[in-house]
Amino acid sequence: MADPITSSSRHGVNASAAQLTRVRTLPRWHYLVALAAGAANTLSFAPTPHGGWLELAIFVFFFGWLTRSTGWKSAALTGGAFGFGNFVTGVWWLYVSMHFYGGMPAPLAGTALVLFSLYLALYPALAAGIWSFCAGHARSGASSIDTPFSPTWHGALGFASAWAVSEWLRGTVFTGFPWLASGYAQVDGPLAGFAPLAGVYGVGWMLALVAALIVQALLALLPLRRRPPEPREVTSSRGASVRGSVARVAVPGGIALALIAAGLLLPLAKWTVPANAPLTVRLLQGDVKQEMKFEEAGMRAAIDQYQQMITAKPADLIVTPETAIPVLAQQLPAPFASAVRSFADSTGSAILFGAIGGSVTPEGRVVDYTNSLFGVTPGTRGIYRYDKHHLVPFGEFVPWGFRWFVNLMNIPLGDFARGGPVQKPFVVHNQPVAVDICYEDIFGEEIARTIRESDTPAGVLINSTNLAWFGNTIALDQHLQIARMRSLETGRPMLRATNTGMTAAIDANGKVLGRLMPYTIGSLDITVQGTAGSTPYVTSGNNTVLAVSLLLLAFGFAFGPGIARRKNGDQSSNQ
Repeated sequence: MADPITSSSRHGVNASAAQLTRVRTLPRWHYLVALAAGAANTLSFAPTPHGGWLELAIFVFFFGWLTRSTGWKSAALTGGAFGFGNFVTGVWWLYVSMHFYGGMPAPLAGTALVLFSLYLALYPALAAGIWSFCAGHARSGASSIDTPFSPTWHGALGFASAWAVSEWLRGTVFTGFPWLASGYAQVDGPLAGFAPLAGVYGVGWMLALVAALIVQALLALLPLRRRPPEPREVTSSRGASVRGSVARVAVPGGIALALIAAGLLLPLAKWTVPANAPLTVRLLQGDVKQEMKFEEAGMRAAIDQYQQMITAKPADLIVTPETAIPVLAQQLPAPFASAVRSFADSTGSAILFGAIGGSVTPEGRVVDYTNSLFGVTPGTRGIYRYDKHHLVPFGEFVPWGFRWFVNLMNIPLGDFARGGPVQKPFVVHNQPVAVDICYEDIFGEEIARTIRESDTPAGVLINSTNLAWFGNTIALDQHLQIARMRSLETGRPMLRATNTGMTAAIDANGKVLGRLMPYTIGSLDITVQGTAGSTPYVTSGNNTVLAVSLLLLAFGFAFGPGIARRKNGDQSSNQ
């Protein structure tokens, strides 16, 4: 460990050349504090109400803590510790699915959770390391000195850009896992208004920028408080110096407040308009126990239950959860198929139900199983079909080299075929409806693309899912929060039919119109107004935030170190 910086060095006395080459080593508790801050950031997400304000405060602390780092390595370790704390506490419900429902031994499931959290932590570590380079803060150990780091404009923009790019990478690499993207906590926070402009990653970009600017303003206060009296200084020079110091506080602080105000006012702008007649909708929640779902007796009970729930009451649209009918579509029991078709024709109700899709070869063999939704439209013989495109690793397909891992679990149907990336909507009384299954709705770009590239853009979004794999955990609240972000991004209502919760209806402004209590049997009857038009995010997807971020990072890499050297040189000459 390097020798501590002497008091004479801290007070400006010339140090020896040997002292100037010593590296300031951060204590281990620095990283433990970062880890604790990451764990606290989990509280920013659902079910915490208005957690976006808490997240902003935590990010201010996180960036301020990051400025204590002595180079890119310590910055990356600080970011990684923060990320690990956030992920291991934020997605612990994966342990429930692996152990209680997947049959994996508890030690192995716990180890898998820790390893997965460590992998996810690589992305905030990458963001912090890139920020260190762009801010001119990265220094090699041989030439490092204990120079306090002062946040700069290009450093703040570099942090925001590196953070957004790292979150986008986490949501893309190896099919992506964008759960707990920082923008989700802002659904009820001060920056939600930016969602229709740049999506969840754009909201995360703005969060990181505002936090960095606040830190820049707070640290600029320190010279004002600590500056010693200078009786010999010319009054005008002193006045100019004070005005410059005040500006270093007021400008970044004022811009941060202006961005927060913009985030609060932007929801007043309307990007979409009501279109077509409102729909009456019934969202079904059967609360079928996961351990019974694929047993013979459980399958028969589930089919009977959903047949009764579907035909209990008419509506323009009735939606069941994912694989509510846990059999191959070609093997639907005749009483169920007949009852649903007769009910649709006699009441004018359109019905979407989840089942297993597949193709039958001429030899009678079933191939290419799919996780699908099937739609029955009154007065027509045709059947609508949507096949899930974005499959869940290990649950719905086996990544290369991980067959041994899947063999440890008891989850059935582990290899599905994929549907097309853009599929036709389900039309209900002239209202096109875009559907997705399970965690497909955490990929906002894919939903925006479906709307953007469809010949008949949908005015209503529907997510059919089964979260019973994760028990009664925060996963249910977090998924509802994610669905609300999709409404904000697209300016469209989102309807969710789930097996155990959260079954809910969300309007085009991201507000929850109604929900069912988790782990209850029931239906949510709601009237929903579809919309038409495109938000900027639907038009450009993630391209906007990525283009801006990469441009700013390129600038930071090219000019950041030079700007930092000149700034440090100016500070040294003023001492």
